Parts: sequence; structure tokens; C-alpha cells
Amino acid sequence: MAIVPLQLRELSKRFGRLAVLRGIDLEVGAGEAVALLGANGCGKTTLLSIAAGLLPSSGGSCTWGGPTQDELDVAARRSLAFVAHSTQIYGRLSARENLQLLASLRGDSVDAAVLDPLLERVGLGDAITRLAGTFSRGMQQRLAIARALVGRPELLLLDEPFTALDFAGRATLARILLEERARGAAILLSSHDLEAVAEVADRAVLLADGRILAAATRRGDEAVDAFAVRIRRLGVDVAPSQPRTGATHGGADA
Repeated sequence: MAIVPLQLRELSKRFGRLAVLRGIDLEVGAGEAVALLGANGCGKTTLLSIAAGLLPSSGGSCTWGGPTQDELDVAARRSLAFVAHSTQIYGRLSARENLQLLASLRGDSVDAAVLDPLLERVGLGDAITRLAGTFSRGMQQRLAIARALVGRPELLLLDEPFTALDFAGRATLARILLEERARGAAILLSSHDLEAVAEVADRAVLLADGRILAAATRRGDEAVDAFAVRIRRLGVDVAPSQPRTGATHGGADA
């Protein structure tokens, strides 16, 4: 069962009296990458957690290719991969063993000949048998990304995936995301790295006050630098005095 595109309709989330998400409408299609932008605490992680099925919403709906989260069976959920802000790797296992553990839980092949190329793809080819606990933060992030690629997911949810990556790591991740998008995966990521967003995303949306206030969509073969400039303007173009209601369907496109 295909679980993309991802559709959020009038999605809301409250923690007690605190409204974190207020009527979010967002769709991510197959072969599309959408970036979530916004200040810390604006609800990006909450939105991704709900989309991943790890957190219940307070209202609205979250569907994957038609079925809601509650209707998805285990086989369908295997087509989803989530990279949290915390890498959540097992430090006492090697890089390869981290992938083997996940693959075995998914019922996939645990053959090194299948998994090692994923580690090479993220730049860990020289650290396959090293204990993950000896890795730098950037290497741990690379491992988390490799783990997400096990099983060729149809939907990738990434919370600040460029965190702790050096220049080479950023370039590697950008290339991987472009490749995954090209093969038809739907990608929803949050990031503060606007240059990286401009390189990999088809669309960027600004989340603030629990709502999507504005969006910028790539224009054909628009250059990365030009798209980055329009992404930067998203927050500027929403005046502080502007009423923050009624923009849940994507807001104004910059």
C-alpha cells in the first residue's frame, strides 16, 4: 500500500491550554520535498511527530495516501522513515549493527552486502564496524540518515537533518535528498539552513503561531540562490501587525 502523498487537514494540537498547531492544511506529494521553517518552539517537531504517528492530534486529520494513521497496517507503516532531532542510535552497536537491528525489526534483509552501501552513501564507509558510541555528533547524524534509508521509504520525515553536519556532510545529505525525491519519495523536513532548503525543496512554508502564514514555491528551473532569497523573505513579508488567521491553506506565496 502506498502511503503518499501526506495530507494534513485542519490539523490541531493542544497541550493543556497551549495551542501549538491551529488548523494546519498541508500536502506533500510523491516526488516532492517540502521544508518547514519557523522559530524554535513554533510547532515544527510537533507537526512532524503527528505526521509520523508518534503523537496524536487534538483535531483534524492526517492521512497517508488515503488511509488515516489509525487505519494503516504494519506493512504500510514500514514505508515511513522518521529522523528525529535526537539521533537515537545505539552506541554499543557498530554502524552496521545499528542498521542490521532496524532491518531485522522491519523483516528486511540484514545482509551486510545490502546495508553497507547505505553507510558508504552517507560517508561512513570507513567506519562500518566502529562502535557508534565513538562517533562524533556529525557521524551520528549520518548514521541516523542511513538508518532512515533502510527499506527505501516512500515518506521521509526529517527534523533538522542538517544539524551537526559539516560542509561535506551537508552536501552529501542534499545529494541524497535530491536522489530520494527523484525516485518518487515524499519528503517533509524542518531546517534553519535556508541555503540547504533552497537546494533540495520544491516548496518552503513558514510556521508561526501554530499556523502556516506564508509559502514560497520553486519556479521552474529557478536558481538555488534566487529561491533562497525568496525563502528568506517569508518572515519579512508577513508584517507583525498582520492578522494571523485564515492563512492555514498555505498563506501568501512569496
